[in-house]
Amino acid sequence: MNSHIPESCGGLGLGSFEACLITEELAYGCTGVQTAIEANSLGQMPVIIAGNEHQQKKYLGRMTEEPMMCAYCVTEPGAGSDVAGIKTKAEKKGDEYVINGQKMWITNGGKANWYFLLARTNPDPNAPASKAFTGFIVEADSPGIQIGRKEMNMGQRCSDTRGIVFEDVRVPEENVLIAEGAGFKIAMGAFDKTRPPVAAGAVGLAKRALDEATRYALERKTFGKPIVEHQAVSFLLAEMAMKVELARMAYQRAAWEVDAGRRNTYYASIAKAFAGDIANQVATDAVQIFGGNGFNTEYPVEKLMRDAKIFQIYEGTAQIQRMIIAREHVGKFKA
Repeated sequence: MNSHIPESCGGLGLGSFEACLITEELAYGCTGVQTAIEANSLGQMPVIIAGNEHQQKKYLGRMTEEPMMCAYCVTEPGAGSDVAGIKTKAEKKGDEYVINGQKMWITNGGKANWYFLLARTNPDPNAPASKAFTGFIVEADSPGIQIGRKEMNMGQRCSDTRGIVFEDVRVPEENVLIAEGAGFKIAMGAFDKTRPPVAAGAVGLAKRALDEATRYALERKTFGKPIVEHQAVSFLLAEMAMKVELARMAYQRAAWEVDAGRRNTYYASIAKAFAGDIANQVATDAVQIFGGNGFNTEYPVEKLMRDAKIFQIYEGTAQIQRMIIAREHVGKFKA
């Protein structure tokens, strides 16, 4: 898709708003496919926002020349939400960096052509996160990279998720984004741009669940009439519809802020948190409307329920989003 890639690098150069509309439609069909495609945008985003012209031409340009994936390598076995706790290290040796460490839950990990990787370059454990980490572009076929098995997850199973080990992996200095010590800010800045599409994916899933539940409620009969004519079911559908529409408005506001050139951290976290929550609520309610059939793999809603859970976890958990929202909200009153 490569909707985020600038036209100067052969991409579509679309805004965040358009990208989110596309993402919602993809997610309506399958969020596993949507996640695999959208993870490309997450991997690309640090290069889009912080790469120099040479880096952008080389690594974004190749993405538009043939079907190709990239990945965002930040999460580790012991560092998910606590990004500042990552242990992967990069040591400067001449005009290269030598990287050692392990990453985990990397979407597109086994399919990527290159990775954005965050590693500690300041050995001082007391160094602030804003200066301790560096962002690198790493070729996936570099010697010393060991790609783990495809993880069998609860949902979104067609998305390729793996652990990756980096053992004495050499990366040229020219593959550093901005400068040594700038990595944490780059990694966090990428999330402001990619959380609205994640929210859009959650909305796509919720809309699919609502539609499936509505069609079933029109067909299924109990006590001599379609179950949609029972107020308990119709009110449940109404609540689901309200949540879908409000979540859509939330991601569209967050995306609009990006396209307007404004900092959207507050709105991106609201959209991601709310859409992730309602995707789970709506999918669960859809299973309830299906009754016993909803618990069976012959019907579509059990997959939607499994697929929905990850929207409260990846790209910042529901709890992390609330921390960000609270910080941003209170900060307005302290300013």
